[in-house]
Amino acid sequence: MPGALKLSAHLPFVLVPARHHDDRGWVSEIFRADRLRELGIVCSFVQDNLSSSRRKGTLRGLHFQQPPAAQAKLVSVVAGAVLDLIVDVRHASPTYGKWVSVELSRENDRQLFVPIGFAHGLVTLVDAVTVLYKVSDYYAPDHDTGIRWNDPDIAVAWPFLGGDMVRSERDDRLPLLAELESPFAYDGHPLAGLPTVDLD
Repeated sequence: MPGALKLSAHLPFVLVPARHHDDRGWVSEIFRADRLRELGIVCSFVQDNLSSSRRKGTLRGLHFQQPPAAQAKLVSVVAGAVLDLIVDVRHASPTYGKWVSVELSRENDRQLFVPIGFAHGLVTLVDAVTVLYKVSDYYAPDHDTGIRWNDPDIAVAWPFLGGDMVRSERDDRLPLLAELESPFAYDGHPLAGLPTVDLD
């Protein structure tokens, strides 16, 4: 992709894979390692995960894995729609505790790249949602943690009230940001929105 926007593996961004239509429907390449490398992202994904949520308003997050099992993620929606968001949890980052979000859906075909050093969460916007996410390290329960979805210091503007969301007990018990001893170092790249890249 000559002249393509150069991104960073340290910052999040949105990818929009091209859809190729004919009378039968469409086909899309939803992952190509060479395309990511051309954009400046060198990340080896080792595991694919699917999550299925039956009800609108189902919350998952805000999660991350600590080193040495820290994960970058590439998140796509196979069915339905979600509000997908990330929070900067890199120690000493000028945007520590700040969040950005994007709607991902089967219709808009957007994907979110979540770098290491960011907590990730989502809430379903419709019933019957399936999310696919690629991760750069294997699931490691001993390193799996997160921050609480309703932390007042982060103040995420969720599209539903807490009592209207389907949540897990685990997510309700995650620590607050003020209690987190972040294992992630700031790398000189502050969070600055979500650039979007359309793939041909």
